[in-house]
Amino acid sequence: MTQYKVGYLVGSLSKNSINRTLSKALLAVAPSTLEFTEIPIRDLPLYNYDFDADYPPEGRAFKEAVLGSDAILYVSPEYNRSIPGALKNAIDWGSRPWGENAFARKPSAIIGASIGGIGTAVMQANLRSVLAFLDSPQLNAPEAYIRFQPEVFGQDGEVHDETTKQFLTTFMTEFEAFIERVLAAAPGHIGQEPDTDHHNENH
Repeated sequence: MTQYKVGYLVGSLSKNSINRTLSKALLAVAPSTLEFTEIPIRDLPLYNYDFDADYPPEGRAFKEAVLGSDAILYVSPEYNRSIPGALKNAIDWGSRPWGENAFARKPSAIIGASIGGIGTAVMQANLRSVLAFLDSPQLNAPEAYIRFQPEVFGQDGEVHDETTKQFLTTFMTEFEAFIERVLAAAPGHIGQEPDTDHHNENH
């Protein structure tokens, strides 16, 4: 069976992040055809387009990791009803400079955990808008808004509730099938720039 390299981004920088715990659970139940590597975002400086002429080592390493992945998995909290700043900053680095968008045509999936009932739904809606603009195909179903309960998730990836474990297993199985469909439909197109102009003064 074909192996796919999946880079995953954890949107929280906290060492005690519940979304990092969720990421371990996802990796534990994922199909064996998916090979995971975390793409770190902690050390990226704040992006501005003065860097476009000469990316710093952190920015180059991030882009190379994205480009070297067949697909990207986002596991993120919701901050103030939106995308955490560190994650958005990383995405900005990966999309630049103009004409070198690393996310274009890169299959993606989004999942997030929250202690509240909303389960990161608003963050995910915002992130979907960003990824759509960057021409990154997204797994649309099943949607995965996880209400985090400490008794359900172990620190090393074990899931103590069978219903939750089955849902996460289904999510990752569907992601694997989605990756296969996207890459089969558009081989050789990873890393191209979408035909839209986002070179503006808002960066």
